[in-house]
Amino acid sequence: MIRKRRKTNWKNRIAPFLLIGCFLLLLSAIDYAFFEKKTFLHIPGIEKQLFMEASENEEDFKKEEKLTLLMVGDALIHGAVYQDAKTKSGYDFTPMFENVKEMFVGYDLLFYNQESILGGEELGLSSYPCFNSPYQVGDAFRMMGFNLVSLANNHTLDRGEKAVINSKNYWNQFPEVVTSGSYRSYQEKEQIKIEEKNGITYALLSYTDTTNGIPTPKGKSYLVNRYNEEEVKQDIEKIRDKVDFLMVSMHFGTEYSHTPDRRQKEIAAFLESLGVDLIIGHHPHVVQPIEFINDTPVIYSLGNFISAQRGVEKLTGLVTSLTIKKTTEREDIKIEIENITAELVYTSSKSINGGRFDFRLYRYQDLTEEILPNYQEYQKKFLHIVTGENPKIETR
Repeated sequence: MIRKRRKTNWKNRIAPFLLIGCFLLLLSAIDYAFFEKKTFLHIPGIEKQLFMEASENEEDFKKEEKLTLLMVGDALIHGAVYQDAKTKSGYDFTPMFENVKEMFVGYDLLFYNQESILGGEELGLSSYPCFNSPYQVGDAFRMMGFNLVSLANNHTLDRGEKAVINSKNYWNQFPEVVTSGSYRSYQEKEQIKIEEKNGITYALLSYTDTTNGIPTPKGKSYLVNRYNEEEVKQDIEKIRDKVDFLMVSMHFGTEYSHTPDRRQKEIAAFLESLGVDLIIGHHPHVVQPIEFINDTPVIYSLGNFISAQRGVEKLTGLVTSLTIKKTTEREDIKIEIENITAELVYTSSKSINGGRFDFRLYRYQDLTEEILPNYQEYQKKFLHIVTGENPKIETR
């Protein structure tokens, strides 16, 4: 169990005076009862009854609420992936996730990073280096229950302003889904969504540390949230006291490195100093460690969830879950993070004459030697990278 923070509202400032007043009133009541109502004190068992009632009232002031969260990494939709999803009437990505969809059942919140922007077919679909994906990718994730989506990454500006507008128009059709990191206007950017579930308020902020050298159109910085310490500080200070749980999604790090770099460490430390409760990282396309800064979990990289990149390490993604617990006792609120788990998934495909098809995701625990030779060794290796055998993290 990880203790997060204790928040006290303005009423606590007058609490000492209220306690003194209550104490004086109690003395008066005892004095009155003793000198004027002696028979009351002699009623058998009355003291015990009063004590029990007081204890029950104390319990009424304590309440526990919980929220479950699951996170996966990048949806990086290469041409081979969307061609594999092609149907007579459009695109259907749901068969690719058939083997893993049960992993996502029962969670309150599910997060992923939409790496390739959903600009739609009208702009012309495209792959590396400038991606554009069909809306049906989002449909497949929504059908699995994903309701937290980061839109800030190094490919957000790949197809320009029109793709950003199309992406937001698509996602805004679904009020149950919270997106963050890319907007159609400054006004939309300023409207940070605060949600509540199970008595816990929460918000998601998203930033990217790179756009692959693509400049943001002049006067339109709202199109993607670039990481800037001063702006990030302002965003967090604006919302920190309005929510119980604050998540920041960070697109940062060195591609294909399993080790967090110095800038990742610096950014994570800065975010933690501002009171962020959870840092969710992606961009390296491979898994990186889950570490703790004080009591704040930092998932440096979830890796790819689905892609057509080559190499086992790039086809292995991290699935992480946790429980957010809110304890309210009188005027105090305590937020804790419990039950952190780490599990791996693998994207398989078939190949003929260099072409790839039949993309399917598997839990590592469901793999066979036929699907991925030496999969148990890979599982051991990647889980060790993620957890370092940290007892706070349960592996699956």
